[in-house]
Amino acid sequence: MTMEKNKAMMIDGCQTVDRLPHLWSRCVGAGRACEGLRAAWQKQLVEARRECGFEYIRFHGLLAEDMFVCQRVNGKMVYNWYYIDALYDFLLQAGVRPVVEFGFMPPALASGNATQFWWKGNITPPKSYEQWAELIEALVRHWQERYGLEEIRRWYFEVWNEPNLSAFWSGTKREYFELYRHTALAVKRVDNHLRVGGPATSNFVPDGRFDGEREDTACQLTHKVDDLDSLSWHGVWIEDFLRFCAAENLPVDFVSCHPYPTDWALDGQGQSRGRSRSRDSLHADMTWLRETVARSAYPNAEIHLTEWSSSPSPRDCSHDGLPAADYIIRSNLDCAALADSLSYWVFTDIFEEGGGGPETFHGGFGLMSMHGVRKPAYHAYRFLHLLGDRVAARQEECVVTRKADGTVQLLAWNYAKDVMTAPPLAVYPDHDGARDIQRMGESRTLSVTLTHLQPGAVFALERMAEEDTAAHLWDSMGRPASLTLAQENALLALPPRKAFLQADAQGCLTLDTTLAPWEILCLYQIS
Repeated sequence: MTMEKNKAMMIDGCQTVDRLPHLWSRCVGAGRACEGLRAAWQKQLVEARRECGFEYIRFHGLLAEDMFVCQRVNGKMVYNWYYIDALYDFLLQAGVRPVVEFGFMPPALASGNATQFWWKGNITPPKSYEQWAELIEALVRHWQERYGLEEIRRWYFEVWNEPNLSAFWSGTKREYFELYRHTALAVKRVDNHLRVGGPATSNFVPDGRFDGEREDTACQLTHKVDDLDSLSWHGVWIEDFLRFCAAENLPVDFVSCHPYPTDWALDGQGQSRGRSRSRDSLHADMTWLRETVARSAYPNAEIHLTEWSSSPSPRDCSHDGLPAADYIIRSNLDCAALADSLSYWVFTDIFEEGGGGPETFHGGFGLMSMHGVRKPAYHAYRFLHLLGDRVAARQEECVVTRKADGTVQLLAWNYAKDVMTAPPLAVYPDHDGARDIQRMGESRTLSVTLTHLQPGAVFALERMAEEDTAAHLWDSMGRPASLTLAQENALLALPPRKAFLQADAQGCLTLDTTLAPWEILCLYQIS
């Protein structure tokens, strides 16, 4: 293996050159509302909130059948907020606010029987948009009464999820726009300062497949080119949505969409094919979105990317490994100034869109496994949360920050230079394929001297290479599908590789080391 040598850096620990918005800790995703009533789910969220700093959470299924929000009794609509209250009470007690996703359609209001997932989230438009609006207004007024107006003014209200995909919305684009109209106006009837937005579409595309009322797969271009980056990518429905709202004088407090760095399209032979885009595609997509919103009738609208990950598959073994963590760090730091939030999908593998996870590590979206084992992606968010909000220096694959209390932090990583895309897909059960990706790349040197520190300041140094990951320990156990109690405890107790360093009497600290491929290093001042 060859070694890439980086130029030695000398960084003044007292200087600051730029702000560093922590968009990564603003929001995180979860599967569906009903899962949030479980003790294990709640325990993991408390831990993620404490160590990663997540302020908001978004999930599907708030109005799904298993939350029992409404039913028709003797011709009258009767509402029941018990399960929603139980979940939201917990969230607020845990210090996490909701990004309210209004969906799916309660059966009592649905115009059809089309559903998604085994738990049958209804994806049809309402039989009556007026009755849907009555439900939304009643629910928001209930929240006002239960939690107070000042509290719910800090929430976000998003209309539906990925309505451009037939898997999540059986209606047309125009019907979604009507849903947005009735929902937004219902929310604003409670209080004009409540924040409502959409269209929550997925994904970015380089063709006209979503230009019409429904997706037209005949317009897909990606199967015709080898290089996805040779095409010009744009968001889905964003411009049409903003034009419609402006023409109808509707409120748009924030614009939302889901910029996964992948394309899922037919391969020209009628088979669906997933491909990873450039590792820099997120920056390009977010730049397009920011510019599009800026020139719209809503230039001051916030931008929230309410779902994002290295792929949109809940069975992608690369989610369990170190490359996903590098991708998270690289993407968040490169795009920190381009949006108001970038919400990772999701915080836990207690996530059942495709049913329960078949084994401990199955390529689930989660930062944590079903048992609560922390994946490298979890530590990526923990490291990002440790950073300050002022940049002292930024070099390729290394950032030095300061906090308001004067403490200094450094985060460095080694994204394999020969992997030009987001972490390539490794469809479950291809654990070996994911491990092969993890072994790509070259080691590199890191030589940094921090100056003007407090003499004798103590720093913690954490490192994470392949052999430090929970998936590596699971491999060494023989990849058991079901864990013994001893195995589970060993995975849960896996300690970080940690050391302590101290600045000298002149306030200098030198770090001269080698990073293995994909290795991540976090240095942070503790006293």
